[in-house]
Amino acid sequence: MKKFVETTEYGTIIRSKGMVPSTDGTWIYFDLVDGEYELREGEPDYTGKLVVIGTDVEEDKLLELFGIN
Repeated sequence: MKKFVETTEYGTIIRSKGMVPSTDGTWIYFDLVDGEYELREGEPDYTGKLVVIGTDVEEDKLLELFGIN
């Protein structure tokens, strides 16, 4: 989330939210809006989901970042 806010490496991200598995087996929920983000731990109710809204979004880089094949 920090890179989404501080750089345009993945495009100009204006909104992002979702839940993804962490490397330690827990799940991370995240929300980003208006340049501020929140991360929290939680239980999955899906296998994971991800929404990224912005301009010039680098989809290939996002897929790599989140480990989506």
